[in-house]
Amino acid sequence: MSKFSKYRLLLILAAAVLFLDQATKLWIVNTLPFEGAFFPPDAIEVIPGFFNIVYVTNTGAAWSMFSEYTWALTLVGVLALGFIYFFRKPLELDQPKIQLGYGLIIGGIIGNMIDRVRLQRVIDFLDFHWKDYYFPSFNVADSGITVGVILYIFFTFRQSKKSEESSAE
Repeated sequence: MSKFSKYRLLLILAAAVLFLDQATKLWIVNTLPFEGAFFPPDAIEVIPGFFNIVYVTNTGAAWSMFSEYTWALTLVGVLALGFIYFFRKPLELDQPKIQLGYGLIIGGIIGNMIDRVRLQRVIDFLDFHWKDYYFPSFNVADSGITVGVILYIFFTFRQSKKSEESSAE
């Protein structure tokens, strides 16, 4: 069995997240003006009072943590990808359920790394809010990483619970 077929789901998901991330960011750059504002005046209102498409950037990680440390965040991304590659057997990346989570994570890491290397910042555009509370804007790559981590935790917890039940019998 070739390595591609063994990790096919992981590679397809990573490529899909990467493509969607970069395509949506390109669309944002070509659609909305960048004004550098935290609450940009130009936005596409999708769901009034709840969801807008905006064009903002972030030099840090989630919630602008580690702003101005783009080089360090890029290094963390490279190290994470290296860790995943070198520990693919103990991480059980040959299992489709695990590939589902890690495919999303890998695509997200690479998508944001491309922005950091190319622009020294990450383009964010999904803006959810309720009344005066604004959730930090994010992008497809961030969504892939978040959903991937949640799926990995869910499948790992579920597998662990099944192992405990079978050993108790």
